[in-house]
Amino acid sequence: MKQDKSSLTSLISAFGRAYHSQFDTPKIFNDHIANDLITQKEFDDIKTNMVQGIGFFNKEKAQLLNGDKDEILKWITQVQLSPTPLARAAFCEKVLLHEIKLGVKQYVILGAGLDTFCFRHPELKNSIEIFEIDHPATQAFKIKRLSNAHLEIPHNLHFISMDFTKEFTYRNLINKGFSNHKTFFSLLGVSYYLTKEENSRLLKNLFAEVPIGSSIVFDYADETLFNVNGKSNRVSNMVKMASASGEPMKSGFSYNEVENMLERAGLLIYEHLSPSEIDKTYFANRSDYLSAFETIHYIHAVKK
Repeated sequence: MKQDKSSLTSLISAFGRAYHSQFDTPKIFNDHIANDLITQKEFDDIKTNMVQGIGFFNKEKAQLLNGDKDEILKWITQVQLSPTPLARAAFCEKVLLHEIKLGVKQYVILGAGLDTFCFRHPELKNSIEIFEIDHPATQAFKIKRLSNAHLEIPHNLHFISMDFTKEFTYRNLINKGFSNHKTFFSLLGVSYYLTKEENSRLLKNLFAEVPIGSSIVFDYADETLFNVNGKSNRVSNMVKMASASGEPMKSGFSYNEVENMLERAGLLIYEHLSPSEIDKTYFANRSDYLSAFETIHYIHAVKK
């Protein structure tokens, strides 16, 4: 992955979290540190690009909002950009904090980007070791941003450079202190960019060398991904944007396919949230544009 592309992906994700933290009420997931990792110029540039792109997202809405930049930004961010990243992060961290109480000692974040969990939970620095896995360019970018924000990297945070989508190995993790303890993994916003075979191989490799009771939270697209338009065409927009960026979405699963894939990796589904259940859990009684993304599901699976 090129550095500029890696950085842009991380920045846009952080922008969505920062926007939500500053402007949305009630909060689904309050990442109050995300804004510290983005410069004001970057925030303004992303905002400008989003507003200028309203015609791509929805021509009718572009005419209706008639140049109201703040409302256009709110609409694009809340309809297209933020719903899945916010709700899946909230779900993942809820599960993680519960798993820590049950004895998890290690947290592996696959595709960490500009994740801020470690900095939002300094009280856990002596309770859990955190291993962030991502491309070298993304990690170098993040480390620079942490320095600019005067955020000191704590002793329990370890950066592992690896393209885990091609080949996952524990060697680099072990070199940074990873051991045979109960482990929690997160794989968010990744599965749909891998083929079904790549997803299956990754899960098998992840759980081959960790104890029983280790678990993972991930999101996946269902089998309707390439056939559903979604609210204001946001699902088809998502697929088109991914393809245009050079990283096309490759897989959608039926529930049975996910269940069988996890079974082959030695995992059982402990919790599954469908789009309607996500909507009830995280988006109920809102007066803004935020709602659960069609076709996207969340899973918590445990090694048996």
